[in-house]
Amino acid sequence: MMAVCLKVVRVLSPFLFVWFVGGSDSIMKYFPVPDYHMHTPRCNHAVGDVRAYAQAAIKCGLTEIGMSDHSPMPNGFDAAWRMGLAELPSYLQEIERIRDEMEADLTVRVGLEADFHPGTEAAVQTMMDAYAWDYVIGSVHFIDDWGFDNPDEIHRWDAMNVEDAYVAYFDLVARSAATGMFDIIGHPDLIKKFGQRAPVGSQRVDQAESEMLDAVKEAGMALEISSAGLRKPVKEIYPHERIVAKAAKRQIPFAFGSDAHAPEEVGYAMEACLDMLCRYGVQEIASFEKRQRIMKPIRALA
Repeated sequence: MMAVCLKVVRVLSPFLFVWFVGGSDSIMKYFPVPDYHMHTPRCNHAVGDVRAYAQAAIKCGLTEIGMSDHSPMPNGFDAAWRMGLAELPSYLQEIERIRDEMEADLTVRVGLEADFHPGTEAAVQTMMDAYAWDYVIGSVHFIDDWGFDNPDEIHRWDAMNVEDAYVAYFDLVARSAATGMFDIIGHPDLIKKFGQRAPVGSQRVDQAESEMLDAVKEAGMALEISSAGLRKPVKEIYPHERIVAKAAKRQIPFAFGSDAHAPEEVGYAMEACLDMLCRYGVQEIASFEKRQRIMKPIRALA
């Protein structure tokens, strides 16, 4: 699927954008919503500075974005895939500078993607308490010492019981929600990234998903709907449509994220994500300022 933000044409009024997809005649059906998940080179696997992401967002017709690079973790945990603690001040300074310079054209929120890894909660909370974030995405990338979404560790899937891995993953996501530390649960079924699927009709996985969603609901957090999976081997939005249906029934709010690791991925497949939400009666999307959630309507252009 191509990105939805290759060409923007202003029509009808100064405040209405129609998006043409990939230069074709396919018209974006919705006003753009905030894209809150994007990274910088400090995580060691992304390209483009904050200005480039902001400029790409304006070109797409977005009016609000948030930077949310991978947080430092204590004791050098997963250091190859995230910024170090010494880089955090420059990360914040860069976002604040671009936020202030471009405020007339774009709202830029200051966010963070913080990992939930049992035993690190106190250190992560201390880091989060040290700055007035607009929002924090809580994500699970590890089951014990296994970075299950890391291409360098994909071979470990060969020795894994897939159903057990899914259950363990959703249990960790539920535990991350129960901490109350975060505002958004990131890519809620990341476990499927490389295409491994739990057995069809697994009651254990169904129960684990439901318990995860109950924890998110109880904590008052938003669930991310992420287009990033469409760019991965699984070729599917995070989370699966089944989870979206369950979350919508529980009236759990959603926030959109492209998980952009390059400026050209900003706003990627936003329409597909909004289409899915609308199919299940979701009519609002979450935005954040100083960790206060503000719900905004999903508005059709027509």
